[in-house]
Amino acid sequence: MTTFPPSGGFFDLDKLNADLADVTAESNNPELWNNPETARAVMQRKAALEKTIGDFTSLESEYKNLAELYDMAPDDPEFIAALGILSARAHDAKFITLFNQPADGGGAFLFIQAGAGGTEAQDWAQMLSRMYARWAERHGFAIEIVEEHAGDTAGIKNITYRIAGERAYGWLRNEIGVHRLVRISPFNANGKRQTSFASVDVWPDIDDTIEIEINDKDLRIDTFRASGAGGQHVNKTDSAVRITHLPTNTVTTCQNERSQIQNKEMAMKMLRSKLYELEMQKRAAEQDAAKAAQKKIEWGSQIRNYVLYPYQLVKDVRTGVEKTDSDAVLDGDLDDFMLSCLAQ
Repeated sequence: MTTFPPSGGFFDLDKLNADLADVTAESNNPELWNNPETARAVMQRKAALEKTIGDFTSLESEYKNLAELYDMAPDDPEFIAALGILSARAHDAKFITLFNQPADGGGAFLFIQAGAGGTEAQDWAQMLSRMYARWAERHGFAIEIVEEHAGDTAGIKNITYRIAGERAYGWLRNEIGVHRLVRISPFNANGKRQTSFASVDVWPDIDDTIEIEINDKDLRIDTFRASGAGGQHVNKTDSAVRITHLPTNTVTTCQNERSQIQNKEMAMKMLRSKLYELEMQKRAAEQDAAKAAQKKIEWGSQIRNYVLYPYQLVKDVRTGVEKTDSDAVLDGDLDDFMLSCLAQ
């Protein structure tokens, strides 16, 4: 078995090459394109395997070069620096094979909704929005606000981000659920400890090559005047757009683009992505009802607790992973939580 590094055992190139051989044979089947949806999935899988094998082969080559350098000059500063870089790359690459869902390789839409509790919950929703924005920046992902509604006094009622970057959805898909905060509220004059909730939803920013059939007669399109910050185009005309898919009662809105046409295009893109996610959930339910149930958001069934008082601890309820540096977590240090869920 060819593995890199030999002691790690997580880079099984023989297995990956065997998988690539299988999917290549499938892609060469002349009857494959009788089902375009299946064909696209096969080609995406083939491209992902080719990239993964290329990444792992490159790492293995660098590892062998460093091994030779170590034999000659183990204390060479250049060797030590190169080893540190390679170690970081190997750590990241270790988890590539965990991104195995059809939409994992693309971008994502992330929606944060404040729970009941007024200003305190709305402030918590804003803290979460900053946390995910900082996480995206750490990964070099592009992030933009599609829609945002400010809180009555402070914070936000909800926000929708569009996050673009390789495997953004794969990273984020297990963040769906309720997030619980425990702290001394700055909005409580008595200085009492308070618990707040906010929910997070994530759906893939699907590629235009994925066909989602939407009939015009199934849509209700409303325009309204945008609210909040956003420049001269906000509060001047009915440029904001809300689209409702009547059969599924799926609603998307966009108000942050510069024109009604642009807002409609973004709202339609979000609608296609949401309907794609609904279809994926439906298929998952048919295959494994128990697993599909885990994806439902039920208020009070939090996936992660963020305790800031009387001690500092962030703990993922599903995996047991915990961190005592809550400031770092709220500043975007989320990878350990996400990777542990992927590994499960």
